[in-house]
Amino acid sequence: MFEHLFFFLISDSSLLQMAEKTTRGPQDVPGSSPDENEFPFGYPSNICEDVPDQKYLCSNCNNILKKALQTLCGHRYCSACLSWIVRNNKNAICQKCKEEDPSTLSEGSLLAEERAFGDAAINKEISELKVHCVTLGCSWSGIMKNFEEHQSLCEYALIPCHTGCGHMVMRKKLADHLENGCVNNVTMCQKCKRSLSSSEYQEHSCEGNLCKEQKRVQTETPSKEKNCSTPLINKEGCRFSEVGCSFRGSKEKIKEHEKTAVGAHMLLLLQHIKQLKASLCTAAKAANGSIPQSELNVNGAGKSISDLQIPGGLEINGDPEVDCFPGSSFSEDESVLQQLVREKVISELENKLHVFENIVAVLNKEVETSNLEITAFRRQSELDQNIIRGLELKIAELHRCLTQKDAGLSSLHKSLLFSEQASYDGVFLWKITDVGRKLQDSVTGRTVSLYSPAFYTAKYGYKVCLRVYLNGDGTGKGTHVSLFFVVMRGDYDALLPWPFRHKVTFMLLDQNNREHIIDAFRPDLTSASFQRPVNDMNVASGCPMFLPLSKLQSPKYAYVKEDTLFLKCIIETN
Repeated sequence: MFEHLFFFLISDSSLLQMAEKTTRGPQDVPGSSPDENEFPFGYPSNICEDVPDQKYLCSNCNNILKKALQTLCGHRYCSACLSWIVRNNKNAICQKCKEEDPSTLSEGSLLAEERAFGDAAINKEISELKVHCVTLGCSWSGIMKNFEEHQSLCEYALIPCHTGCGHMVMRKKLADHLENGCVNNVTMCQKCKRSLSSSEYQEHSCEGNLCKEQKRVQTETPSKEKNCSTPLINKEGCRFSEVGCSFRGSKEKIKEHEKTAVGAHMLLLLQHIKQLKASLCTAAKAANGSIPQSELNVNGAGKSISDLQIPGGLEINGDPEVDCFPGSSFSEDESVLQQLVREKVISELENKLHVFENIVAVLNKEVETSNLEITAFRRQSELDQNIIRGLELKIAELHRCLTQKDAGLSSLHKSLLFSEQASYDGVFLWKITDVGRKLQDSVTGRTVSLYSPAFYTAKYGYKVCLRVYLNGDGTGKGTHVSLFFVVMRGDYDALLPWPFRHKVTFMLLDQNNREHIIDAFRPDLTSASFQRPVNDMNVASGCPMFLPLSKLQSPKYAYVKEDTLFLKCIIETN
Protein backbone atom coordinates (compact mmCIF):
# COMPACT_ATOMS: atom_id res chain seq x y z
CA MET A 1 0.00 0.00 0.00
CA PHE A 2 2.78 2.45 0.95
CA GLU A 3 4.73 1.63 -2.17
CA HIS A 4 1.77 2.38 -4.43
CA LEU A 5 1.04 5.59 -2.56
CA PHE A 6 4.67 6.69 -2.86
CA PHE A 7 4.74 6.23 -6.62
CA PHE A 8 1.35 7.91 -6.91
CA LEU A 9 2.71 10.95 -5.06
CA ILE A 10 5.81 11.08 -7.26
CA SER A 11 3.79 10.91 -10.49
CA ASP A 12 1.29 13.40 -9.14
CA SER A 13 4.05 15.91 -8.39
CA SER A 14 4.32 16.74 -12.08
CA LEU A 15 0.59 17.41 -12.13
CA LEU A 16 0.92 19.71 -9.14
CA GLN A 17 3.78 21.56 -10.82
CA MET A 18 1.73 21.96 -14.00
CA ALA A 19 -1.25 23.18 -12.01
CA GLU A 20 0.96 25.67 -10.21
CA LYS A 21 2.48 26.82 -13.48
CA THR A 22 -0.87 27.57 -15.06
CA THR A 23 -2.14 29.52 -12.09
CA ARG A 24 1.01 31.58 -11.54
CA GLY A 25 0.92 34.85 -13.46
CA PRO A 26 3.86 36.90 -14.78
CA GLN A 27 5.99 38.83 -12.33
CA ASP A 28 4.84 42.35 -11.68
CA VAL A 29 8.14 44.18 -11.85
CA PRO A 30 11.53 43.43 -13.34
CA GLY A 31 13.22 43.62 -9.97
CA SER A 32 11.13 40.83 -8.48
CA SER A 33 12.57 37.33 -8.10
CA PRO A 34 10.77 35.04 -10.51
CA ASP A 35 11.06 31.29 -10.55
CA GLU A 36 14.50 30.26 -11.74
CA ASN A 37 12.99 28.48 -14.77
CA GLU A 38 10.61 31.23 -15.91
CA PHE A 39 11.09 34.26 -18.17
CA PRO A 40 8.30 36.71 -17.25
CA PHE A 41 9.51 39.42 -19.64
CA GLY A 42 10.11 37.32 -22.76
CA TYR A 43 12.42 34.48 -23.70
CA PRO A 44 16.11 35.20 -24.44
CA SER A 45 16.95 35.15 -28.14
CA ASN A 46 19.91 32.79 -27.68
CA ILE A 47 17.61 29.81 -27.02
CA CYS A 48 16.51 29.84 -30.69
CA GLU A 49 18.20 27.60 -33.24
CA ASP A 50 18.00 30.41 -35.84
CA VAL A 51 18.06 34.20 -35.45
CA PRO A 52 14.43 35.14 -34.62
CA ASP A 53 12.54 37.47 -36.94
CA GLN A 54 12.10 41.06 -35.74
CA LYS A 55 8.34 40.59 -35.54
CA TYR A 56 8.87 38.02 -32.76
CA LEU A 57 10.71 40.50 -30.51
CA CYS A 58 9.14 42.61 -27.75
CA SER A 59 9.22 46.38 -28.28
CA ASN A 60 10.27 46.83 -24.63
CA CYS A 61 12.61 44.04 -23.50
CA ASN A 62 13.73 43.06 -27.05
CA ASN A 63 13.36 39.40 -26.05
CA ILE A 64 11.15 36.86 -27.80
CA LEU A 65 7.52 37.75 -27.06
CA LYS A 66 5.78 35.93 -24.22
CA LYS A 67 1.97 36.17 -24.34
CA ALA A 68 2.21 38.73 -27.14
CA LEU A 69 -0.13 41.74 -27.11
CA GLN A 70 -0.56 44.13 -30.05
CA THR A 71 -1.27 47.80 -29.38
CA LEU A 72 -3.38 50.18 -31.47
CA CYS A 73 -0.22 51.55 -33.11
CA GLY A 74 0.63 48.05 -34.40
CA HIS A 75 3.64 47.25 -32.17
CA ARG A 76 3.90 44.14 -30.00
CA TYR A 77 4.75 43.77 -26.30
CA CYS A 78 5.03 40.93 -23.81
CA SER A 79 1.97 40.88 -21.55
CA ALA A 80 4.15 41.45 -18.45
CA CYS A 81 6.17 44.22 -20.17
CA LEU A 82 3.05 46.17 -21.14
CA SER A 83 1.60 45.76 -17.65
CA TRP A 84 4.83 47.01 -16.07
CA ILE A 85 5.11 50.02 -18.43
CA VAL A 86 1.50 51.11 -17.85
CA ARG A 87 1.76 50.66 -14.09
CA ASN A 88 5.00 52.62 -13.75
CA ASN A 89 4.41 55.38 -16.33
CA LYS A 90 1.50 57.78 -16.51
CA ASN A 91 0.26 58.29 -20.08
CA ALA A 92 2.94 55.92 -21.41
CA ILE A 93 3.88 56.37 -25.08
CA CYS A 94 4.99 53.52 -27.34
CA GLN A 95 8.80 53.64 -27.46
CA LYS A 96 8.89 52.16 -30.97
CA CYS A 97 6.66 54.98 -32.26
CA LYS A 98 9.07 57.51 -30.74
CA GLU A 99 12.08 55.82 -32.33
CA GLU A 100 10.57 55.35 -35.80
CA ASP A 101 9.04 58.80 -36.36
CA PRO A 102 8.19 61.11 -33.43
CA SER A 103 6.13 63.32 -35.77
CA THR A 104 3.60 60.51 -36.29
CA LEU A 105 2.70 60.17 -32.60
CA SER A 106 -1.05 60.02 -32.14
CA GLU A 107 -3.66 58.82 -29.70
CA GLY A 108 -3.00 55.28 -30.93
CA SER A 109 0.54 55.49 -29.53
CA LEU A 110 -0.77 55.76 -25.95
CA LEU A 111 -0.27 52.45 -24.14
CA ALA A 112 -3.06 50.89 -22.07
CA GLU A 113 -3.78 47.26 -21.27
CA GLU A 114 -7.45 47.56 -22.17
CA ARG A 115 -6.53 48.97 -25.60
CA ALA A 116 -4.23 46.04 -26.48
CA PHE A 117 -5.40 42.68 -27.75
CA GLY A 118 -3.80 39.24 -27.80
CA ASP A 119 -1.97 38.47 -31.05
CA ALA A 120 -2.97 34.81 -31.50
CA ALA A 121 -1.22 34.48 -34.88
CA ILE A 122 2.18 35.59 -33.57
CA ASN A 123 1.78 33.51 -30.40
CA LYS A 124 1.14 30.43 -32.54
CA GLU A 125 4.18 31.11 -34.74
CA ILE A 126 6.39 31.65 -31.68
CA SER A 127 5.18 28.40 -30.10
CA GLU A 128 6.52 26.51 -33.14
CA LEU A 129 10.02 28.09 -33.10
CA LYS A 130 12.88 25.59 -32.76
CA VAL A 131 14.76 26.16 -29.48
CA HIS A 132 17.36 24.46 -27.29
CA CYS A 133 18.32 24.56 -23.63
CA VAL A 134 21.21 26.92 -22.89
CA THR A 135 21.96 25.42 -19.46
CA LEU A 136 25.53 24.13 -19.40
CA GLY A 137 25.58 20.35 -19.89
CA CYS A 138 21.98 19.99 -21.10
CA SER A 139 21.45 18.78 -24.68
CA TRP A 140 17.64 19.19 -24.88
CA SER A 141 16.13 20.72 -28.01
CA GLY A 142 12.52 21.08 -29.16
CA ILE A 143 9.93 23.77 -29.87
CA MET A 144 9.04 26.85 -27.85
CA LYS A 145 5.72 25.57 -26.49
CA ASN A 146 7.62 22.77 -24.67
CA PHE A 147 10.47 25.00 -23.44
CA GLU A 148 9.00 26.06 -20.08
CA GLU A 149 8.03 22.49 -19.24
CA HIS A 150 11.63 21.42 -19.88
CA GLN A 151 12.94 24.29 -17.74
CA SER A 152 10.90 23.02 -14.80
CA LEU A 153 12.41 19.53 -15.23
CA CYS A 154 15.96 20.28 -16.48
CA GLU A 155 18.39 18.29 -14.33
CA TYR A 156 21.24 20.73 -15.05
CA ALA A 157 19.35 23.86 -13.98
CA LEU A 158 20.62 25.68 -10.88
CA ILE A 159 17.85 26.02 -8.30
CA PRO A 160 17.87 27.41 -4.75
CA CYS A 161 17.70 24.90 -1.96
CA HIS A 162 14.12 24.93 -0.64
CA THR A 163 15.30 24.78 2.98
CA GLY A 164 16.58 28.37 2.72
CA CYS A 165 20.26 27.57 3.25
CA GLY A 166 21.18 29.99 0.43
CA HIS A 167 22.93 27.45 -1.83
CA MET A 168 22.21 27.14 -5.57
CA VAL A 169 22.53 23.51 -6.66
CA MET A 170 21.79 21.49 -9.78
CA ARG A 171 18.36 19.93 -9.69
CA LYS A 172 19.81 16.43 -10.12
CA LYS A 173 22.17 17.00 -7.17
CA LEU A 174 19.52 18.37 -4.79
CA ALA A 175 19.12 15.03 -3.01
CA ASP A 176 22.88 14.74 -2.35
CA HIS A 177 22.93 18.33 -1.11
CA LEU A 178 20.02 17.73 1.28
CA GLU A 179 21.65 14.56 2.58
CA ASN A 180 25.24 15.72 2.93
CA GLY A 181 25.65 19.49 2.58
CA CYS A 182 22.50 21.33 3.64
CA VAL A 183 22.84 22.96 7.05
CA ASN A 184 19.10 23.60 7.26
CA ASN A 185 18.08 20.01 6.52
CA VAL A 186 17.49 18.97 10.12
CA THR A 187 15.72 16.02 11.72
CA MET A 188 14.15 16.10 15.20
CA CYS A 189 15.07 13.32 17.63
CA GLN A 190 11.84 11.76 18.87
CA LYS A 191 13.32 11.20 22.37
CA CYS A 192 15.25 14.33 23.16
CA LYS A 193 13.41 16.65 20.74
CA ARG A 194 16.70 17.98 19.36
CA SER A 195 17.00 19.24 15.76
CA LEU A 196 20.01 17.60 14.05
CA SER A 197 21.54 17.82 10.57
CA SER A 198 21.60 14.67 8.44
CA SER A 199 25.19 13.76 9.37
CA GLU A 200 24.62 14.55 13.06
CA TYR A 201 21.39 12.58 13.06
CA GLN A 202 23.10 9.41 11.84
CA GLU A 203 25.76 9.63 14.61
CA HIS A 204 23.32 10.74 17.32
CA SER A 205 22.21 8.38 20.10
CA CYS A 206 20.07 8.90 23.23
CA GLU A 207 20.35 7.40 26.71
CA GLY A 208 17.13 7.23 28.60
CA ASN A 209 15.06 10.37 28.33
CA LEU A 210 18.03 12.76 28.03
CA CYS A 211 20.57 12.85 25.22
CA LYS A 212 24.31 12.74 25.88
CA GLU A 213 24.66 16.37 24.94
CA GLN A 214 22.02 17.37 27.45
CA LYS A 215 23.78 15.36 30.20
CA ARG A 216 27.08 17.00 29.30
CA VAL A 217 25.54 20.44 29.51
CA GLN A 218 23.88 19.58 32.83
CA THR A 219 27.22 18.37 34.22
CA GLU A 220 29.38 21.20 32.98
CA THR A 221 26.96 24.11 33.24
CA PRO A 222 24.09 23.38 35.65
CA SER A 223 22.82 26.92 35.21
CA LYS A 224 21.85 26.08 31.63
CA GLU A 225 19.68 23.09 32.59
CA LYS A 226 16.55 25.11 32.01
CA ASN A 227 17.54 25.93 28.44
CA CYS A 228 18.26 22.26 27.58
CA SER A 229 15.03 20.95 29.02
CA THR A 230 12.87 23.72 27.64
CA PRO A 231 10.77 22.32 24.74
CA LEU A 232 11.14 23.78 21.25
CA ILE A 233 8.79 26.58 20.30
CA ASN A 234 5.89 25.13 18.34
CA LYS A 235 5.89 27.04 15.05
CA GLU A 236 3.69 26.48 12.01
CA GLY A 237 5.70 24.04 9.90
CA CYS A 238 5.51 21.90 6.78
CA ARG A 239 3.64 18.62 7.08
CA PHE A 240 6.83 16.88 5.92
CA SER A 241 8.79 18.17 8.91
CA GLU A 242 8.67 14.65 10.40
CA VAL A 243 10.82 13.40 7.53
CA GLY A 244 13.32 16.27 7.57
CA CYS A 245 11.75 19.36 5.96
CA SER A 246 12.57 22.40 8.11
CA PHE A 247 10.49 25.00 6.28
CA ARG A 248 8.36 27.21 8.55
CA GLY A 249 6.19 30.21 7.88
CA SER A 250 2.63 31.45 7.48
CA LYS A 251 -0.12 29.17 6.20
CA GLU A 252 0.01 30.80 2.77
CA LYS A 253 3.79 30.34 2.49
CA ILE A 254 3.52 26.74 3.71
CA LYS A 255 0.85 26.00 1.12
CA GLU A 256 3.00 27.52 -1.65
CA HIS A 257 6.06 25.63 -0.33
CA GLU A 258 4.25 22.28 -0.34
CA LYS A 259 3.22 22.86 -3.95
CA THR A 260 6.70 23.77 -5.17
CA ALA A 261 8.72 21.21 -3.16
CA VAL A 262 6.91 17.99 -4.05
CA GLY A 263 10.04 16.45 -5.58
CA ALA A 264 12.21 17.41 -2.62
CA HIS A 265 9.64 15.98 -0.19
CA MET A 266 9.70 12.69 -2.08
CA LEU A 267 13.50 12.61 -1.81
CA LEU A 268 13.24 13.26 1.92
CA LEU A 269 10.75 10.41 2.26
CA LEU A 270 13.07 8.08 0.36
CA GLN A 271 16.04 9.13 2.51
CA HIS A 272 14.05 8.61 5.70
CA ILE A 273 12.89 5.19 4.59
CA LYS A 274 16.48 4.17 3.83
CA GLN A 275 17.47 5.28 7.33
CA LEU A 276 14.51 3.35 8.75
CA LYS A 277 15.64 0.15 7.02
CA ALA A 278 19.21 0.64 8.21
CA SER A 279 17.98 1.20 11.77
CA LEU A 280 15.91 -2.01 11.64
CA CYS A 281 18.92 -4.10 10.74
CA THR A 282 21.09 -2.26 13.29
CA ALA A 283 18.56 -2.92 16.05
CA ALA A 284 18.31 -6.56 15.06
CA LYS A 285 22.08 -7.01 15.13
CA ALA A 286 22.28 -5.24 18.48
CA ALA A 287 19.65 -7.60 19.86
CA ASN A 288 21.84 -10.58 18.82
CA GLY A 289 24.97 -9.02 20.29
CA SER A 290 26.68 -8.21 17.00
CA ILE A 291 26.90 -4.48 17.84
CA PRO A 292 26.92 -2.66 21.20
CA GLN A 293 23.58 -1.65 22.60
CA SER A 294 24.77 1.98 22.72
CA GLU A 295 24.49 2.06 18.93
CA LEU A 296 20.98 0.65 18.97
CA ASN A 297 19.08 3.88 18.66
CA VAL A 298 20.51 5.17 15.40
CA ASN A 299 17.99 7.47 13.70
CA GLY A 300 15.97 7.83 16.91
CA ALA A 301 14.89 4.23 17.61
CA GLY A 302 15.54 0.65 16.52
CA LYS A 303 13.04 -0.77 14.09
CA SER A 304 11.72 -4.26 13.26
CA ILE A 305 8.39 -5.54 11.98
CA SER A 306 7.08 -8.63 10.23
CA ASP A 307 6.44 -8.45 6.48
CA LEU A 308 7.23 -4.70 6.32
CA GLN A 309 6.81 -2.96 2.98
CA ILE A 310 8.27 0.54 2.74
CA PRO A 311 7.38 3.14 0.06
CA GLY A 312 9.90 3.67 -2.67
CA GLY A 313 10.36 -0.03 -3.34
CA LEU A 314 12.39 -0.88 -0.17
CA GLU A 315 11.12 -4.05 1.49
CA ILE A 316 11.92 -6.09 4.58
CA ASN A 317 10.19 -9.43 4.12
CA GLY A 318 9.69 -12.24 6.60
CA ASP A 319 10.19 -12.36 10.32
CA PRO A 320 12.89 -10.20 11.88
CA GLU A 321 14.51 -13.32 13.32
CA VAL A 322 15.15 -14.54 9.77
CA ASP A 323 16.49 -11.32 8.16
CA CYS A 324 18.37 -9.41 10.80
CA PHE A 325 18.51 -11.77 13.86
CA PRO A 326 20.66 -14.79 13.05
CA GLY A 327 20.72 -17.65 15.47
CA SER A 328 18.06 -19.95 16.85
CA SER A 329 17.99 -19.07 20.57
CA PHE A 330 17.60 -15.85 22.48
CA SER A 331 17.85 -14.96 26.10
CA GLU A 332 14.96 -13.46 28.00
CA ASP A 333 16.55 -9.98 27.86
CA GLU A 334 16.91 -10.23 24.14
CA SER A 335 13.23 -11.17 23.80
CA VAL A 336 12.22 -8.15 25.85
CA LEU A 337 14.46 -5.95 23.75
CA GLN A 338 12.96 -7.28 20.56
CA GLN A 339 9.49 -6.62 21.91
CA LEU A 340 10.45 -3.02 22.69
CA VAL A 341 11.91 -2.62 19.22
CA ARG A 342 8.72 -3.94 17.64
CA GLU A 343 6.56 -1.59 19.69
CA LYS A 344 8.65 1.44 18.73
CA VAL A 345 8.68 0.46 15.06
CA ILE A 346 4.91 0.05 15.10
CA SER A 347 4.50 3.42 16.80
CA GLU A 348 6.71 5.19 14.27
CA LEU A 349 5.02 3.49 11.31
CA GLU A 350 1.64 4.55 12.68
CA ASN A 351 2.89 8.14 12.72
CA LYS A 352 4.10 7.83 9.14
CA LEU A 353 0.80 6.27 8.15
CA HIS A 354 -1.00 9.25 9.66
CA VAL A 355 1.17 11.60 7.58
CA PHE A 356 0.40 9.66 4.41
CA GLU A 357 -3.30 9.62 5.24
CA ASN A 358 -3.22 13.40 5.55
CA ILE A 359 -1.48 13.69 2.16
CA VAL A 360 -4.03 11.38 0.55
CA ALA A 361 -6.86 13.37 2.13
CA VAL A 362 -5.47 16.58 0.63
CA LEU A 363 -5.14 14.96 -2.78
CA ASN A 364 -8.68 13.55 -2.55
CA LYS A 365 -9.97 17.00 -1.70
CA GLU A 366 -8.20 18.45 -4.73
CA VAL A 367 -9.68 15.71 -6.93
CA GLU A 368 -13.17 16.40 -5.58
CA THR A 369 -12.72 20.11 -6.23
CA SER A 370 -11.57 19.37 -9.79
CA ASN A 371 -14.56 17.08 -10.35
CA LEU A 372 -16.92 19.79 -9.13
CA GLU A 373 -15.32 22.32 -11.46
CA ILE A 374 -15.55 19.88 -14.39
CA THR A 375 -19.23 19.26 -13.61
CA ALA A 376 -19.86 23.00 -13.45
CA PHE A 377 -18.08 23.50 -16.78
CA ARG A 378 -20.16 20.74 -18.35
CA ARG A 379 -23.39 22.28 -17.10
CA GLN A 380 -22.31 25.68 -18.34
CA SER A 381 -21.41 24.12 -21.68
CA GLU A 382 -24.90 22.57 -21.92
CA LEU A 383 -26.46 25.94 -21.10
CA ASP A 384 -24.30 27.61 -23.73
CA GLN A 385 -25.30 24.97 -26.28
CA ASN A 386 -28.98 25.58 -25.50
CA ILE A 387 -28.46 29.32 -25.88
CA ILE A 388 -26.66 28.75 -29.19
CA ARG A 389 -29.49 26.55 -30.47
CA GLY A 390 -32.03 29.19 -29.44
CA LEU A 391 -30.04 31.89 -31.20
CA GLU A 392 -29.77 29.72 -34.31
CA LEU A 393 -33.55 29.32 -34.34
CA LYS A 394 -33.95 33.08 -33.96
CA ILE A 395 -31.49 33.68 -36.79
CA ALA A 396 -33.43 31.26 -39.02
CA GLU A 397 -36.68 33.04 -38.13
CA LEU A 398 -35.11 36.43 -38.85
CA HIS A 399 -33.77 35.11 -42.14
CA ARG A 400 -37.25 33.93 -43.07
CA CYS A 401 -38.72 37.30 -42.14
CA LEU A 402 -35.96 39.05 -44.10
CA THR A 403 -36.79 36.95 -47.18
CA GLN A 404 -40.45 37.91 -46.86
CA LYS A 405 -39.48 41.55 -46.46
CA ASP A 406 -37.30 41.34 -49.56
CA ALA A 407 -40.18 39.85 -51.52
CA GLY A 408 -42.48 42.60 -50.26
CA LEU A 409 -39.94 45.26 -51.16
CA SER A 410 -39.56 43.77 -54.64
CA SER A 411 -43.33 43.83 -55.09
CA LEU A 412 -43.48 47.43 -53.87
CA HIS A 413 -40.62 48.35 -56.20
CA LYS A 414 -42.48 46.85 -59.17
CA SER A 415 -45.65 48.64 -58.13
CA LEU A 416 -43.74 51.93 -57.84
CA LEU A 417 -42.21 51.47 -61.30
CA PHE A 418 -45.64 50.62 -62.67
CA SER A 419 -47.12 53.71 -61.05
CA GLU A 420 -44.36 55.89 -62.48
CA GLN A 421 -44.76 54.49 -66.02
CA ALA A 422 -48.54 54.07 -66.09
CA SER A 423 -50.70 56.38 -68.25
CA TYR A 424 -54.43 57.07 -67.61
CA ASP A 425 -55.47 59.01 -70.75
CA GLY A 426 -55.13 56.32 -73.44
CA VAL A 427 -51.81 57.70 -74.73
CA PHE A 428 -48.64 55.71 -74.01
CA LEU A 429 -45.02 56.30 -75.11
CA TRP A 430 -42.81 53.21 -74.88
CA LYS A 431 -39.00 53.66 -74.79
CA ILE A 432 -37.08 50.53 -75.79
CA THR A 433 -33.31 50.52 -75.08
CA ASP A 434 -30.55 48.06 -76.11
CA VAL A 435 -32.35 47.50 -79.39
CA GLY A 436 -29.40 45.71 -81.02
CA ARG A 437 -29.07 43.12 -78.26
CA LYS A 438 -32.83 42.57 -77.98
CA LEU A 439 -33.12 42.17 -81.77
CA GLN A 440 -30.36 39.54 -81.66
CA ASP A 441 -32.16 37.73 -78.79
CA SER A 442 -35.34 37.74 -80.89
CA VAL A 443 -33.48 36.26 -83.90
CA THR A 444 -31.90 33.49 -81.79
CA GLY A 445 -35.22 32.79 -80.04
CA ARG A 446 -33.91 33.64 -76.58
CA THR A 447 -36.48 36.46 -76.14
CA VAL A 448 -39.06 36.32 -78.91
CA SER A 449 -41.22 39.26 -77.83
CA LEU A 450 -41.31 42.19 -75.41
CA TYR A 451 -44.27 43.44 -73.34
CA SER A 452 -44.68 47.09 -72.45
CA PRO A 453 -45.79 48.29 -69.02
CA ALA A 454 -49.58 48.40 -68.63
CA PHE A 455 -51.51 51.66 -69.19
CA TYR A 456 -55.18 52.71 -68.99
CA THR A 457 -57.70 54.41 -71.26
CA ALA A 458 -58.94 56.36 -68.21
CA LYS A 459 -58.50 56.47 -64.47
CA TYR A 460 -60.98 53.63 -64.07
CA GLY A 461 -60.91 52.47 -67.73
CA TYR A 462 -59.57 49.57 -69.70
CA LYS A 463 -56.16 48.12 -68.77
CA VAL A 464 -54.04 47.43 -71.89
CA CYS A 465 -50.41 47.00 -73.03
CA LEU A 466 -48.31 46.61 -76.19
CA ARG A 467 -46.40 43.55 -77.44
CA VAL A 468 -43.61 43.86 -80.02
CA TYR A 469 -41.74 41.19 -82.02
CA LEU A 470 -38.51 42.85 -83.21
CA ASN A 471 -37.83 39.95 -85.62
CA GLY A 472 -41.48 39.68 -86.66
CA ASP A 473 -44.24 37.19 -86.01
CA GLY A 474 -46.60 35.28 -88.28
CA THR A 475 -46.52 36.66 -91.83
CA GLY A 476 -43.89 39.20 -90.88
CA LYS A 477 -41.45 36.81 -89.22
CA GLY A 478 -37.86 37.53 -90.23
CA THR A 479 -38.79 40.48 -92.46
CA HIS A 480 -40.80 42.96 -90.41
CA VAL A 481 -41.25 44.33 -86.93
CA SER A 482 -44.62 43.10 -85.58
CA LEU A 483 -46.58 45.29 -83.15
CA PHE A 484 -49.68 44.10 -81.29
CA PHE A 485 -52.28 45.48 -78.89
CA VAL A 486 -53.23 43.46 -75.78
CA VAL A 487 -56.32 43.87 -73.60
CA MET A 488 -55.56 42.94 -69.98
CA ARG A 489 -57.77 42.04 -67.04
CA GLY A 490 -58.31 45.19 -64.95
CA ASP A 491 -59.80 46.06 -61.58
CA TYR A 492 -62.85 47.81 -63.08
CA ASP A 493 -63.79 45.45 -65.94
CA ALA A 494 -67.20 44.75 -64.38
CA LEU A 495 -68.21 48.40 -64.87
CA LEU A 496 -66.96 48.76 -68.45
CA PRO A 497 -68.85 48.03 -71.73
CA TRP A 498 -67.65 44.96 -73.68
CA PRO A 499 -66.33 44.14 -76.23
CA PHE A 500 -63.57 46.75 -76.44
CA ARG A 501 -64.44 49.04 -79.39
CA HIS A 502 -62.01 51.99 -79.32
CA LYS A 503 -59.76 52.83 -82.31
CA VAL A 504 -56.04 52.04 -81.76
CA THR A 505 -53.21 53.95 -83.49
CA PHE A 506 -49.56 52.77 -83.53
CA MET A 507 -46.62 55.09 -84.19
CA LEU A 508 -42.86 54.44 -84.58
CA LEU A 509 -41.28 57.83 -83.99
CA ASP A 510 -38.51 59.19 -86.22
CA GLN A 511 -36.11 60.75 -83.72
CA ASN A 512 -35.25 63.40 -86.35
CA ASN A 513 -38.99 64.29 -86.57
CA ARG A 514 -39.13 63.71 -90.33
CA GLU A 515 -41.11 60.56 -91.17
CA HIS A 516 -43.01 58.72 -88.44
CA ILE A 517 -44.40 55.23 -89.17
CA ILE A 518 -48.15 55.24 -88.39
CA ASP A 519 -50.68 52.40 -88.52
CA ALA A 520 -54.18 52.13 -87.01
CA PHE A 521 -57.05 49.66 -86.71
CA ARG A 522 -60.49 49.33 -85.23
CA PRO A 523 -61.22 46.25 -83.03
CA ASP A 524 -63.05 43.29 -84.50
CA LEU A 525 -65.97 43.08 -82.10
CA THR A 526 -66.37 39.35 -82.77
CA SER A 527 -62.72 38.55 -81.95
CA ALA A 528 -61.89 37.02 -78.58
CA SER A 529 -59.00 39.48 -78.33
CA PHE A 530 -61.45 42.32 -77.47
CA GLN A 531 -63.87 40.49 -75.18
CA ARG A 532 -63.79 40.85 -71.43
CA PRO A 533 -60.58 39.05 -70.27
CA VAL A 534 -60.94 35.80 -68.42
CA ASN A 535 -57.19 35.37 -67.83
CA ASP A 536 -54.53 37.97 -67.10
CA MET A 537 -54.54 39.08 -70.76
CA ASN A 538 -56.26 38.28 -74.04
CA VAL A 539 -54.64 37.13 -77.27
CA ALA A 540 -52.65 39.96 -78.85
CA SER A 541 -54.04 41.58 -82.01
CA GLY A 542 -52.49 44.19 -84.29
CA CYS A 543 -50.04 44.66 -87.17
CA PRO A 544 -47.75 41.68 -87.98
CA MET A 545 -46.05 43.67 -90.79
CA PHE A 546 -45.76 47.01 -89.03
CA LEU A 547 -42.26 47.97 -90.31
CA PRO A 548 -39.73 46.27 -92.61
CA LEU A 549 -36.51 45.35 -90.83
CA SER A 550 -34.45 46.85 -93.66
CA LYS A 551 -36.05 50.22 -93.07
CA LEU A 552 -35.57 49.93 -89.31
CA GLN A 553 -31.85 49.36 -89.73
CA SER A 554 -31.34 51.82 -92.62
CA PRO A 555 -29.01 54.75 -91.84
CA LYS A 556 -31.35 57.05 -93.80
CA TYR A 557 -33.84 57.00 -90.96
CA ALA A 558 -33.52 57.76 -87.29
CA TYR A 559 -35.99 55.18 -85.92
CA VAL A 560 -33.13 53.69 -83.89
CA LYS A 561 -30.76 56.23 -82.45
CA GLU A 562 -28.18 55.52 -79.74
CA ASP A 563 -29.58 51.96 -79.70
CA THR A 564 -33.01 53.26 -78.59
CA LEU A 565 -36.41 53.45 -80.31
CA PHE A 566 -39.77 54.96 -79.28
CA LEU A 567 -43.21 53.38 -79.89
CA LYS A 568 -46.37 55.37 -79.24
CA CYS A 569 -49.93 54.08 -78.86
CA ILE A 570 -53.03 56.33 -79.01
CA ILE A 571 -56.48 55.03 -78.05
CA GLU A 572 -59.44 57.17 -79.01
CA THR A 573 -61.61 57.27 -75.92
CA ASN A 574 -64.32 59.79 -77.02
